[in-house]
Amino acid sequence: MSTIIYPSPIFGPVHSRRLGVSLGINLLPADGKACTFDCIYCECGFNKDHRPTLPLPTRQEVAAHLEQKLGQMQQEGLLPDVLTFAGNGEPTSHPHFAEIIGDTLKLRDRYCPKAKVSVLSNSTMLHRQQVHEALLLVDNNILKLDTIDPLYINKVDRPNSAYDVQQIIEHMKAFHGHVIIQTMFMSGTFNGESVDNTGEEYVGPWLDAVKDIRPQQVMVYTIDRETPAKGLEKASREQLDAIRDRVIAAGIPCTASY
Repeated sequence: MSTIIYPSPIFGPVHSRRLGVSLGINLLPADGKACTFDCIYCECGFNKDHRPTLPLPTRQEVAAHLEQKLGQMQQEGLLPDVLTFAGNGEPTSHPHFAEIIGDTLKLRDRYCPKAKVSVLSNSTMLHRQQVHEALLLVDNNILKLDTIDPLYINKVDRPNSAYDVQQIIEHMKAFHGHVIIQTMFMSGTFNGESVDNTGEEYVGPWLDAVKDIRPQQVMVYTIDRETPAKGLEKASREQLDAIRDRVIAAGIPCTASY
């Protein structure tokens, strides 16, 4: 099993299927995974297998390392298309997430004003007012919604605390369109049970929720790297294209990544 544990607090740049040349900002420890989900498809592996021993990077460390890297990239003439909060777990769980967003926006404006600031989040911290306000400031507020079926969420995303998908949807609606929904579609099995969410029983209700949220964009994608759980399979190009086209038909921009 191949597991990706990212350096902290800065990694890359890497080429993102969806975002272009991306400089990563990892607000979790560099030696393990710390997440409010334990997704069976996570490239960082299962939580239990990668418990971190190092502390979270501080706000000051994040700003200093980011400024150093951006200065280097500026000198090399290779500026990023996007600064992406991602890495070894859920970035919005950092206690100083909001302040770090403010620091990052200032550094972006100074070194690479054309770059976008993106946050990849599993949506579990949207109830925190400071997180909500910070996400309103970033260019790409990318929030996960793999399905609206609670049984599927508990089987595949595996939240480690109470998770009410209807409350998550309400929190997404509170962004009044300043939100990009990201959804993983796949097939295969896990522990002898199907994890295929490409059928109408999942896609139909999910699409109704998307219409209700009215995001600025939807990103549908499938497995790209090795997963910690065996038996998972990619959704087909035809399946993703069909889902994408239904979102577009509803008047919402949508991209599919294979």
